[in-house]
Amino acid sequence: MITMEELQAAIKLRINDYNDMDFPLHKRAVNICDLLDSRNHILAQDIASPFDVPRQNLSAMDGYAIAKGSELSEGKTIEIIGESQAGSAYAGETKAGQGVRIFTGAVVPDCCDTIIMQENTNFADIKATIDKTQPYSITLTQTAETNDNIRAQGEEVESGEAVLKIGKRINPADISLLANLGISEVSVFQPLVVGVLATGDELVAIGDELEHLAQIYNSNTPTLKSLLSGLPIIIRDYGIIPDDLDKTTAAVNEAMQDCDVLISTAGVSVGDYDFLTTVIETLGQINHYKVAMKPGKPFVFGELNKNLDKPVLYFGLPGNPLSTVVGALQFVIPALWQMSGASVSEQPMPLTINAKLTNDIKKFPGRKDFQRGVLSQDEAGHYQVECFSSQQSHRIKQLSRANCFIVLDKDSGNVVSGGEVTVQPFPWLHR
Repeated sequence: MITMEELQAAIKLRINDYNDMDFPLHKRAVNICDLLDSRNHILAQDIASPFDVPRQNLSAMDGYAIAKGSELSEGKTIEIIGESQAGSAYAGETKAGQGVRIFTGAVVPDCCDTIIMQENTNFADIKATIDKTQPYSITLTQTAETNDNIRAQGEEVESGEAVLKIGKRINPADISLLANLGISEVSVFQPLVVGVLATGDELVAIGDELEHLAQIYNSNTPTLKSLLSGLPIIIRDYGIIPDDLDKTTAAVNEAMQDCDVLISTAGVSVGDYDFLTTVIETLGQINHYKVAMKPGKPFVFGELNKNLDKPVLYFGLPGNPLSTVVGALQFVIPALWQMSGASVSEQPMPLTINAKLTNDIKKFPGRKDFQRGVLSQDEAGHYQVECFSSQQSHRIKQLSRANCFIVLDKDSGNVVSGGEVTVQPFPWLHR
């Protein structure tokens, strides 16, 4: 049985080949996306700045722009003959020994080369007497240097410079940058099409009535859709498939014609009515089956390729709701980000922290274990985590109460209170 780390490495390696050979980025369709809708989409081409940033010399301070050639030593007097403010630049000329009142972000006149902070003048002493309609004089209370407090044209971004590059996952800071450059649309890779289906005679879609006690609601499909909602993908729901070989084959065959990826829940175990592994082997291949992880041991990674130009990658999750969450977080979501064309540095990594355990944990060696817990901070700001006493994987309310997984290595056993453990906070709590 493969370890979790080995399976993660195998999936990553297969997707590298997929991106290089089966569906290379340069052959993928590109969409034009409105900037405000572009968050988490992947850039399909570099974006060059249409102009310098700043576009001209700007003042970094409130104070005075001093003419070129002026004496800047302490005690010198400067004649102030005008004003430059944001949106209204000073259009006149200044001579050595002169300057203009200026404010943060205002254009520095071409005839000036230094900004004196108002705190380094006698401004506070004379401001009550200043008549801005007439020239007035200020005195420097501290020696200045030429080019002080000027944000030089192009010092942050030069015209034509690539500010964002292909493979960038667009985030709110990127949107701010592009908006500052006046860019309203971006070219992004067309989202992957991801099919989801659930199997089981016992399943009923939410919104329908449960007709007898053997039925349960299909919670896995809504859970998956919610977990995947932040990715640049299009989700196609193929519904609930009954435990029937022919109907399972037909549903998978339909999905593989439409999708880049197929994700199923349930039907991948070894029961008499679990048909998905048979169907995958008929229409493609299983690359890996079963992983040394708890919960989520009966996990399938494979691909569908019969009569297809490119393979459809397949992830088979167990039917247990907790196993669906763990499998999606540890394998499926990282794989989809990698497939999306995001560069390595742009693929989200799970947040892990160390925390002090506040109660005992029971664990048998053999599988990597994800136990539900509540992470908090003590009065000193140190992380601590409480593990729920009962860890049966069917406890769905317990998953809702938790805010993290306590991750215990495959070979570890019981952990006593006070020990240090690795914790993965749930990503929906820190997005």
